[in-house]
Amino acid sequence: MNFSSKLLEDAVNEFSKLPGVGQKTALRLVLHLLNSEQEEVNQFGNTLIKLKQQIKNCSICNNISDYTICEICTSNKRDKETICVVEDTRDVMAIENTSQYFGVYHVLGGLISPMDGIGPADLFIDGLVLRVSAGDVKEVILALSPNMEGDTTLFYLYKRLKEFNVPITTIARGIAFGGELEYTDEITLGRSIITRVPYETAMMK
Repeated sequence: MNFSSKLLEDAVNEFSKLPGVGQKTALRLVLHLLNSEQEEVNQFGNTLIKLKQQIKNCSICNNISDYTICEICTSNKRDKETICVVEDTRDVMAIENTSQYFGVYHVLGGLISPMDGIGPADLFIDGLVLRVSAGDVKEVILALSPNMEGDTTLFYLYKRLKEFNVPITTIARGIAFGGELEYTDEITLGRSIITRVPYETAMMK
């Protein structure tokens, strides 16, 4: 792609680094900003800078939050005895949109993937073990994407948690293998949570 301006080219290259954004889409976004009022562009840039500088991870569940402890963990309306374990914040948002789950969450920050160099130590697993070992948890729901990395992580978490004699369940496989939770429609995802099964049962299928 030929550019009439080095500044334009640099901006397009930065936008095209975003996932799912090719150079044509990046160019359209940059030109939109270029044709916008200066105040709008300033607000856009300042919002991103503020996001990066001030965003936090909840000290309890590791979810992205504006506060040290997220609003879900501090809510008196949530069932603190049920923990739903997910890969990242996008999965929390997907499950919340179903309006079928009323417990709290634990965000791992990824999945175990030896091929990508991601091991258990790279994830927020010790924090989950600490929460379960405290003795106040009545159920752990493993809500991870049904793919190779998700299944590997499920098996590892099960081995780490089974000694605490807490029921460990996994979402029903209404989601096709290889799919991602965040792209699953709300009805299917909600039904999968409601019809969750003991992990031992799921392993035998």
